[in-house]
Amino acid sequence: MSSASSSENDAEGDEEMAENKVPTDPSEEVSEDRRHDDEASETLEEQRMLEILEEERAGITTPTSMENGGLGKGYRNIQQDDHVSDLEDNQHMPRRKGSPAESVDSIPDDTPSIQGSVFSSPGSSVLPSMASRPGLSSPTPSFRPFDRRFQSRLTSSPLNSPRTPSPSLLSHSRQTSFSSKLAIGTEDTDAPSPPWEVVRWTKLKKLNNQTFSEAGKRKFGTPTCISVSASIVLGTSKGIILIFDYHQNLKSIIGLGTIAVECGAVTSIAISADHTTVAGGHANGSIFTWDTARSARPFLSIPPLESSHLRNRTADGHVANFAINHLGFLGTRHTALVSANDRGMAFSHLASRGTGALGRSVKTTRILGRYPNDKTVPGKQHKPSTVLAFAPLPLGNVEQGVDSLGLTAILTPYLLVIVSTTPVAQTEHKSARPKEVAAHSAMSGCLAWFPAVKLKVKDPTTGDLISKVKLVYCWSNVLTVLDVEEVESVEKDKPPSLFFKARSRWKAEEAIVAVQWLSRSVLTALTITQRLVILEDQTMRVTEGFDLLQKHIFRQDLFSRQLQTLIEQLDEEDPSMHGVVADAFYMSFKTYKGRMFLLGFNDVSTGTLSNWADRLIALMENGDYIGSIDLAASYYTGEAEKLTIGLPEDTSLRHSMVRDKLLEIMTASVKFAFSKGRVERSSQDDHLRALAEACYAASVAIGDIDFLFDEAYEWYEQGDAEGIFLETLEPYILDGQISSVPPTIVKSLVTHYVTNGLESRLEEMICHMETSTLDLDELTTLCKQHGLYDALIYVWNEALGDYITPLIDLLTLLIPLTQNGDYFSNGDATEDPNYGVNALKMFPYLSYTFTGRRYPTGQSLEAEDAFNAKAELYWFLFSGKSITWPKGNRTPFLTKPNSSEEPSFPYLHMILNFDAPSFLSALNEAFEDSFLNNTPDQSSNSATNGDMSEEYLFGLSIDRRYIVSILQEVMSPANFAVEDTIYLDMFIARNLPKFPQYLLLSGTSLHKFLTNLCNYPGEDIANDAQLSAEYLLSVYHPPDLASLVPLFKKAGFHRVLKSVYKADKQYARLLQAYFDDPEDQDAAFDCIADCLRPRSGLSKKQISEVCEVIKTHAKALVDLDTTRTARTIDAFAPSLHGDVLDSLESEPMRQYEYLEAILEPKNDGETEVRATPNSSFMDHYVQLMCRFNAGHVVDYIQAVESSDLHLEKVLPAMVSGGVIDAAVILMARDGQVQAAMDRLTNHLGFLETALLGLLSAGVQNSEQNSKENAASELLETLQKYTSVGIWLCQGQSKPSTRRATFLPSKRASSSKSSLLPEELLWLNLMDSTVRITQAVSTSLSELPGPEASSTGRSRSGQIDTGKLLTTLRTLVQRTFTALLTSTSSGSNVSFLRVLRAFLTRASISSPNLSDLRAVLSSIFSAYAYEESILSLSDRLLDKDLFLNVKEATDLRQRGWRPKGSICEGCRKRVWGPGTAGGVFKKWEEKQGLERSKREERRAALVGDDVTRGKAKAKAQVDSTDDSASGSEDARGKGKGNGVSSTADTDDDEEEGHGFKPAANGDEPGALIVLACRHIYHQTCLEAVQVEDISGDVVHDGREYRCPIDG
Repeated sequence: MSSASSSENDAEGDEEMAENKVPTDPSEEVSEDRRHDDEASETLEEQRMLEILEEERAGITTPTSMENGGLGKGYRNIQQDDHVSDLEDNQHMPRRKGSPAESVDSIPDDTPSIQGSVFSSPGSSVLPSMASRPGLSSPTPSFRPFDRRFQSRLTSSPLNSPRTPSPSLLSHSRQTSFSSKLAIGTEDTDAPSPPWEVVRWTKLKKLNNQTFSEAGKRKFGTPTCISVSASIVLGTSKGIILIFDYHQNLKSIIGLGTIAVECGAVTSIAISADHTTVAGGHANGSIFTWDTARSARPFLSIPPLESSHLRNRTADGHVANFAINHLGFLGTRHTALVSANDRGMAFSHLASRGTGALGRSVKTTRILGRYPNDKTVPGKQHKPSTVLAFAPLPLGNVEQGVDSLGLTAILTPYLLVIVSTTPVAQTEHKSARPKEVAAHSAMSGCLAWFPAVKLKVKDPTTGDLISKVKLVYCWSNVLTVLDVEEVESVEKDKPPSLFFKARSRWKAEEAIVAVQWLSRSVLTALTITQRLVILEDQTMRVTEGFDLLQKHIFRQDLFSRQLQTLIEQLDEEDPSMHGVVADAFYMSFKTYKGRMFLLGFNDVSTGTLSNWADRLIALMENGDYIGSIDLAASYYTGEAEKLTIGLPEDTSLRHSMVRDKLLEIMTASVKFAFSKGRVERSSQDDHLRALAEACYAASVAIGDIDFLFDEAYEWYEQGDAEGIFLETLEPYILDGQISSVPPTIVKSLVTHYVTNGLESRLEEMICHMETSTLDLDELTTLCKQHGLYDALIYVWNEALGDYITPLIDLLTLLIPLTQNGDYFSNGDATEDPNYGVNALKMFPYLSYTFTGRRYPTGQSLEAEDAFNAKAELYWFLFSGKSITWPKGNRTPFLTKPNSSEEPSFPYLHMILNFDAPSFLSALNEAFEDSFLNNTPDQSSNSATNGDMSEEYLFGLSIDRRYIVSILQEVMSPANFAVEDTIYLDMFIARNLPKFPQYLLLSGTSLHKFLTNLCNYPGEDIANDAQLSAEYLLSVYHPPDLASLVPLFKKAGFHRVLKSVYKADKQYARLLQAYFDDPEDQDAAFDCIADCLRPRSGLSKKQISEVCEVIKTHAKALVDLDTTRTARTIDAFAPSLHGDVLDSLESEPMRQYEYLEAILEPKNDGETEVRATPNSSFMDHYVQLMCRFNAGHVVDYIQAVESSDLHLEKVLPAMVSGGVIDAAVILMARDGQVQAAMDRLTNHLGFLETALLGLLSAGVQNSEQNSKENAASELLETLQKYTSVGIWLCQGQSKPSTRRATFLPSKRASSSKSSLLPEELLWLNLMDSTVRITQAVSTSLSELPGPEASSTGRSRSGQIDTGKLLTTLRTLVQRTFTALLTSTSSGSNVSFLRVLRAFLTRASISSPNLSDLRAVLSSIFSAYAYEESILSLSDRLLDKDLFLNVKEATDLRQRGWRPKGSICEGCRKRVWGPGTAGGVFKKWEEKQGLERSKREERRAALVGDDVTRGKAKAKAQVDSTDDSASGSEDARGKGKGNGVSSTADTDDDEEEGHGFKPAANGDEPGALIVLACRHIYHQTCLEAVQVEDISGDVVHDGREYRCPIDG
């Protein structure tokens, strides 16, 4: 079975295949022999293949094959590679991670193990399959057999592969290599220079010697400007023009001996389109044109206007002594020019027809700028201006309508203006300076046209063969490209319409002073620091950049004098202003046909960009062959900058130019690398590997891999470096970039990888190759020898279309296990990789083929190939007989070679005995394929195929029902253990609901399957068995389901039981099933909710039964989730709270959590306090809270009603828990105020005792910190309980406090010493706080002298005694302050009586009044503190009140200003100059009346007692009336909210004291200003109001609505 080895045979085979046969599968490869051999040769080849199969089968079936060292060693090495790090030595490429065993199952980790399954029932002599035997290593990982999909090793995710990436993705490291991606931006000033010159500059030595020599300067002057076309033209400082050809010969000297030399230096030059006429502009404003063939005298002379002619000028022209900075010809004419001077004026010049200079007249038209003596428009300030850049549109190589318009672009500091000068001057486009211009940058401007040209290929963007006219212009650092689109006019006589569009914009880091087009797609810009930048037009990408400072470019300051005033007015806050004006470079930098010309101070230079070939040669000469290959490949693919290096944009043209050059470079590079005299191999391996990577990448890019295998490989092989070459080939094969490899290379590849123990990677490469170039004989032998069964299967399937032989090869591995007459009796055999790894590949192979996929790549098969493959494998497995394969072979394939008999379905029997779960799993995937549908389409299609093979006919007839029946017959209990048959039961149960129309089974069989599933052999498959039972019960409904319930319970099928109980409406048992299911107990809450919700449909009996189940499992329910249990019970069965709490009697903490969830549920982070009908729960909750959350007791009892708690039940718990504050509050709310105060004072006494004991106790040094902390805690507790006492006293001191809350008082009304009950509370609280303070002070003073330090801190316990006394005195002050507050709030409590009683009691207990000195001073300090606070507050309030009143008064004095001065009703003037009717006089009268009224009010306020009777009352009434009137007037109905007087009057009393209309009607009436600021006469407004309202409504005369605004 040989393959073709010459390219001639390949070509012949290709031709014959194209003529005779078109494969149905384009990706399927056929061997070369089978393409062109005749029938006889095919017969011989078939016989030869039979002989090879016989030999291989005989060799493999012998027991000695198991001892093949290479086989075992290869896979043991692979398994050891699992633990090898991916980062191995660079000398060895990383090995694929994981053994082939890992490729069998795609979900190996989340499934129960089969190893835990028990043997079949006692007494059974049938052993389970190897995968199910206990104690043996399972050949496959544990899995859920029907929830997985098989996956081959080669179809795993590429992200998990440690294979090195493609060399095309790696950047080879070199020191001197520079790729083509050396686009240096303006910021990359420190980048290393490439080995090529970006621009090759050449000084024009001959020209320079004639021009810049001392003799030349004396004769011609210094060059001042340059222009280039067919000649190089220079203008000089002596008014002379020099014309040189490209051989640097001086062809003409123009102007010498003429009037031109008297007009000053040549400041601008222009050359006509036909290169025969030259124009020069001079410093004095003169313009001359010269015929280069007759240069003795000017062709045209355009003199400037003399200053004397400016006043009464009759024609336009340049002003004398204004230099002509810009000059150009229009179109093809020699007599049409445009020019601009340095003062911002531009003109067009058109000469009439005539003979000679004297016979022609020139008409000059101004197109921009102002004359110096022009008058300025009043109120308009003219900014200084100039023409920064100026250029007419040059002609292209194709005629365009725009050529006749004479387009000229003019750039000023403010605008870009494009004007057409023919037939009349008019503006076509204006554009303002872009906002992107850097703030305060240098002011500069430049522009350049590129005309429309005819293209060789269509423009890739527009598809046109003619390019658009383009203009590039720059303001400061912003470069813009403007496209000009021409639209032909419908009328022939009219010029075309032009549309201008700014297409691209680029921002440099510094100002641009000159710009030119190198080609249609390449721009070059010169910056202010003389840095030259090369850009691509479409992408605006900077491809090159370098400095030209050494060129000393000629420049002049042409604009600063004109723009001096503008620069001097620089505003730092105005970003649009410039700080400096750049020098002019435009006259020194020109381009022509891709060449650049520079005029320097001392020479003229020309430069051209180095093209792509120059750059490649430069790299080669520099010794960087790898870099040159990479660069050439980037040129070929178009990744590099192709425009700036002379490569066309058209892909085909570029490929044809670069391809041959790239092949030459690769050939030279490989030869040089292996040439004699090179360094030792060991030191150049890295270089050879990089060279191989570069050659591979380049060859793949150009689509020519023949160079690699014809030339490059020979050099590597001769240099003993073929391993490097082959390992570099690997990623290209795996990525699919190279699929066809010559047989000689394949042979070397196999040898190299096998020698180095890289069989796994070799196998992966083989599975990605075309089989037409493989030597099948040798390859199949090597694959079997080294256990490369994935590759072996791929070769058989793809090269020969044979799907049975690979399966026979895999089954052959299992034959040694059956030599003793029993299947797989030797358990140790699974340790061999033949069975633990290789044999297992049959299952993913079957899975892939049964579902129409190629193994192991996973690609889809063509429909016909898929049908044939499935038919062959189904026939092989389910035909029921031993077959002879390949056809024509006389010896059948036997599963028991040493036995005289074969079982029925021998191959199926063999596979099931090996691993029944895996086979059934593969078959489960196959059942989903439509091949087993046995549709009529298959039969109808087969009728046209003529003679069909046996396996093809079998494939047409097989279906799912047949397969299931065969499996039932083969896997009988007599032949297979229950550990295997259970998988068949699960397989049938799961597929029956999917395909009910194809699987028709009797009820008896289904009942048997269900019973078998309930009697599963091991707990590890319990969940799978239950799931299968659920599948089965979805289509099978047993007639007596109740009889199966005990079986379900025994099997632990809780989900099945739930379904049964729910269907039978046995809700109590349903809930019990949830409690019994350990995996789904949380769902019991939802079950309770569904059962006990309103309108659930349950009867009272059913509800009672459910509640009994809840009672039984109350503890278990709480164990699941206490909070959820409480909420569920509270929502649906609140009567069960007591039962739940009883079940938690031994766990009081859980009881507290349960009650908390009921009584204080938390919703969205907020706690809601609820009451319950059973108050005993609340009492119990408070009792538990005192134990587990004492700090929350006070908050809770304050939130609930006092009637909800029983004091006698909760008080003992509060006392035992130390929650005295809660007890006091609860007793006070229960009416036991005095008892509450007694309990509080007793507790304060307890705290006093504790504090005194702490102070007097001696401690060790180690306990000093704890003692201080204890003292702090006691002080905090004293403060808290003192606050409780104050709250208690204040609650009883309010006037509304009920006296019934106290015990009956025996105080006599005449006894002044007796106190009221509330006063007695204050007395007890004061007495307690003072007693504590006094006792602690005495205790501290009695301490021994050494125990007190100078800082006031006790040494014994490190207690700060000063802080302690201050805190205690603060308690006294707080108490007395609270008492003062209560006595001043209108209560019956008398501070003096309480103080008298306190002093009386104190005098009895302390005869020495000096003991109370500190306490009394605290009391008086409280008095003084309260007084200072009150006085300060009084002053602050007075100040704020004054400011607010003043502001209100000022606002009231402010009126509303009317919108106009005429009445909106009668349209007469009502105020302002010329107002009739004595308005001002009326206003003065009103002001006087107002003053008198204010004086009367002031007198009334300061009057004596005699005049305070009725007069004052009257005054107050008058004042009230006035204010009322004013307030009423302020409520208008206009757009605002009120009515006001005019802006000069008050709005108080507007109606009472407004302007009254005179009786004769001559004087105006009162004025009304509305909030909407409209003004009316009162009479006019009232008239309109009457018209707008109905007749039954009477206007009150004070409120108005604006007729305009409503």
